[in-house]
Amino acid sequence: MARITSAVFSSHIPAVGAAIDGGTTDNEYWSPVFKRFEFSKQWQADNKPDVIILVYNDHASAFDLRVVPTFAIGCSESFEIADEGWGPRPVPPVIGHPDLAWHIAQSVILDSFDLTICNDFKVDHGLTVPLSLMFGQPDAWPCKVIPFMVNVIQYPPPTGKRCFDLGNALRNAVEKFDEDLNVHIWGTGGMSHQLQYTRAGLINKEWDTNFLNTLIADPEELSKTSHTEYIREAGSEGIELVMWLVARAALGAQVNEIQRFYHVPASNTALGHLILEKADS
Repeated sequence: MARITSAVFSSHIPAVGAAIDGGTTDNEYWSPVFKRFEFSKQWQADNKPDVIILVYNDHASAFDLRVVPTFAIGCSESFEIADEGWGPRPVPPVIGHPDLAWHIAQSVILDSFDLTICNDFKVDHGLTVPLSLMFGQPDAWPCKVIPFMVNVIQYPPPTGKRCFDLGNALRNAVEKFDEDLNVHIWGTGGMSHQLQYTRAGLINKEWDTNFLNTLIADPEELSKTSHTEYIREAGSEGIELVMWLVARAALGAQVNEIQRFYHVPASNTALGHLILEKADS
């Protein structure tokens, strides 16, 4: 059967993608970030999955405010790169896994989660920046990717508890897929940041650190965190961290910590990164 063996967590800051694309990763500002990802890139090369379920939020590239699904899954053969206003990023198209994606959709919907099934859309920096951080600049991405979108743009976003429960449903769905696949799940976005109004530039290192500690040790307790706390402590865009709960729950209770990295600031954002492997039961 298919099995989720590892989870990767990463901010998806657009300026990180711009640094990669523009060749400025070695300058004084960005080198502390990218040097720490060298370990992660080597780990990823040594632990290449067959498929990644990549949990991210769209930034008005696939959806605008006329249609805002709470959860959506990409079931296409491939996904082109979105133009977010300055041309598409110079990265390869994403190749999907329709058989697994459709299986997940059926399983999760029958498990009472109302997914929007998407067969034609483009992916933006929320998905491509984490891929670039972990795989560099290849001519083609080395594995298939299932985009899984969560609404954290338009109020109301799903609760942390709903995202945690969804992660459990995703794990159950993958384990019922009758093909021997090594599946990784990625949670992206965050950490603390706010892009507008008087708190623009907010970074809360203490809260972020506690989030990382609890995500590893007791994610179910973390799932009780309210929207109000996310916004108050981590800023309006800090709500993206509910997506990390999807990936953490999908990995299962017992995990081994492989990599952990936190850096501020990265653009106007706190950048967080984790690699966790499923512990042998």
